Amino acid sequence: MLRSMYAGISGMKNFQTKLDVIGNNIANVNTSGYKKATVSFQDLMSQTTTGAQGATDARGGINASQVGLGSKLGTISNIHTQGFQQTTNNPLDLAIEGDGMFVVEADGATYYTRSGNFYLDDEGSVVNANGLYLQGLQGNITIPANAQSFSIQTDGIVNYINPDGTTEEAGQIGLASFSNPAGLQKDGSNLYLDSPNAGLVPGLVTPEADGAASIVSGSLEMSNVDLAEEFTEMITAQRAFQANTRIITTSDEILQELVNLKR
Repeated sequence: MLRSMYAGISGMKNFQTKLDVIGNNIANVNTSGYKKATVSFQDLMSQTTTGAQGATDARGGINASQVGLGSKLGTISNIHTQGFQQTTNNPLDLAIEGDGMFVVEADGATYYTRSGNFYLDDEGSVVNANGLYLQGLQGNITIPANAQSFSIQTDGIVNYINPDGTTEEAGQIGLASFSNPAGLQKDGSNLYLDSPNAGLVPGLVTPEADGAASIVSGSLEMSNVDLAEEFTEMITAQRAFQANTRIITTSDEILQELVNLKR
């Protein structure tokens, strides 16, 4: 069989994966805290027909002759750039201005997220949509049921007003910091898991301390997906997929001509 046919098959498989990633980005264009993904490719090994030769006294050097055998999937990377902020005026909708992630826990498992749509449960604890507890520097953050109102400052401090008008602190939200947030593993539901390549900084970081990110109450960080960019990449991937199918059909026509030589 022709090598070009297998090269075309590898190209089709790779661009199908790229279309899958683009489709997932577009599907999450309005998902709060979502970070878009990009795909890169690498060439496969090449078959050497003639090796390289160095120069001699009588003849100059000769380059190697190699035939490529197609492409393979290189990386699927998550791009952790800042998404735009949507104002909601809900005090429990929190956006992170800068680097870092919220930490949520339940049943001994720890997750990280940029999605800041939090709620109060029946016990007054601040939780996300899945019931995971938002973590502060001293553990869970709980607001008493008889609190008249509460507010969240840019440094993560949660204050509430008692029925007698006095103000108390319910806790301070802590953030997780990573040297390589692209190394986090997606776990669904806007959650990430730590990985050996994420570079988690031990302990929680205090917002606005030592250059750390600040917290904006009443806003949500939306997806960083750019629809114009995604549609452009979709067209590029579609045309590349079509070009690889043309390689296969052309190779098939050549094989057909070889078969017809018998007649």
